[in-house]
Amino acid sequence: MLHRVLEAFTVDAAGRLAVDTAGGAEIPFELIEEPGGRARLYCYRPLPGEFIRQRQELLAGLPSYDAAARALAGSEAVETYLHRHGESRMPADPRERAGAALRTFLGSVFAERSEFGFDPDRFEVAYAELEQALYDERSAATVIAPLLGVALDPQTAELALGDGLSLVRGEALADAPTDAVWGESEEPNVLALLTVAQKRDPRPPVLAARTRFRRVLTALRLFERGGYALGPVAWARTEAGSWRTVAIGGSGRPRFITLIPASQEGELRAFCHLIARRAPQGGELAWALARFEMGCERLAPFEALSDYLLALRALLEPEGPSSGRLAQRLAVICAKPEDRAVLAERTAHAISLERAVIAGLAPAQRGVNALVDELAEYLRAMLRDAVCGHLGQDLCVVADDLLAEAVAIAS
Repeated sequence: MLHRVLEAFTVDAAGRLAVDTAGGAEIPFELIEEPGGRARLYCYRPLPGEFIRQRQELLAGLPSYDAAARALAGSEAVETYLHRHGESRMPADPRERAGAALRTFLGSVFAERSEFGFDPDRFEVAYAELEQALYDERSAATVIAPLLGVALDPQTAELALGDGLSLVRGEALADAPTDAVWGESEEPNVLALLTVAQKRDPRPPVLAARTRFRRVLTALRLFERGGYALGPVAWARTEAGSWRTVAIGGSGRPRFITLIPASQEGELRAFCHLIARRAPQGGELAWALARFEMGCERLAPFEALSDYLLALRALLEPEGPSSGRLAQRLAVICAKPEDRAVLAERTAHAISLERAVIAGLAPAQRGVNALVDELAEYLRAMLRDAVCGHLGQDLCVVADDLLAEAVAIAS
C-alpha cells in the first residue's frame, strides 16, 4: 500500500512542480568546484530539495497528499529516515513528521535534477532507501477480509481509515486471492485491509485485524442503515509471501448493498475514529449495542425482534417489561410531538409480536418485517447519539424529562 500511495503522490508532485518551472520558477543552485587539473573548474549543481521545500503547502494540497501522509504518519521509524537525511529538528506531531518525510523523499527522487519529469527508476531507488529505513528489522504484515453489504464510490479504489486500516475495492488489490474478491454477487467485494509493520515474525496480526475489522463493522452499522457483515474467512501474509486463510468468525449475511458516496467518505473516516475512542466497554449501553449487532446478524428481520426489544429495554425500561413504559419513552425521544402516539402504538404492536417469534412462528401479518426494521432504525439512532455524546447515556432520564416537559406544556 505504501508503494502505491507514494508513487501516486510522486507523479502528482512531479506534474505540479513541472508546471511551476515551465511558468518561469527557477530551481536554486550552488556553485561547486570540481577536483582535478591545475585550473579551477566550477559547475552549477541544482538544488531541487530547496525548491520543493518552498512549495510544501502547495504540494500538501494535491489530491494524493493525504493518503501518502497518513501512510507515513503511523510509522514510528519515520524519525530514522529523517535522521539519515540530516534532519536535526524533529517535528513532534506525527502528521508534520510525515510531511517532512514526504518532502525529503521527493528531494531524493529529484536529487541534482533540473527538471521534474517522473522517472520510475529513480523513484524505485528512493523508495528502496525509505523502505529500508522504515522496515529494517521489521516486516510488513497484511490481513484482508471481505466486508459484505457495502460498496465504495466508483471513483474510489481505497478509503483509508487510518493506522494502516482501509477499505479497498477488491479488484484494485491486484494480487488478492480470487475467493476474497469474488463472492455470490456479480460485483467484486469490498475488502477490509490492515497493514502493519511488526518485528520480524511469520505470524500476521490476525487477532488485531479481527478486532479492528469488527470495530469498523460496528461503526458502519451505526453510521448508516445497512445489512453489513464480515466474511467468515480472512487472508493473511507477511511481506510479499503467499496468502493463507485464517478464520475470523462470521457475522451474518448481507441483506442489501449500501453505497458510501465520495461525499460521505470523510464523515465515515471521522466516525470510525470516534467509535474507536468512545465505544462503550461496559454497562447498559455496551450491552444494548451488542444486542443491536446480534439483531443485525439475523437472517430475517422478524428473527431480530427480540434482540432489538432487549436492547431497548436495557436502555429505556430498567423497571422490567411489566412496567409498560418502553413504548412511551421510545416515542418521546424519537418522534415529534404530533407523531408520538403513532410510534408508541407501533412499538406496543411489536412487543405483542415477540411471543410468536419466541415460539418460532413467523408472524403472518403483512408489514411485520417493515415494523421490525423501523424499530431497528430508532434503536440505531439512539445508540449512535448516545455513543457520540449527543444524548446522555442514561436515556431513561432523558425520556422522563421530555415526558414531564410535554405534560407541563399540555397543562
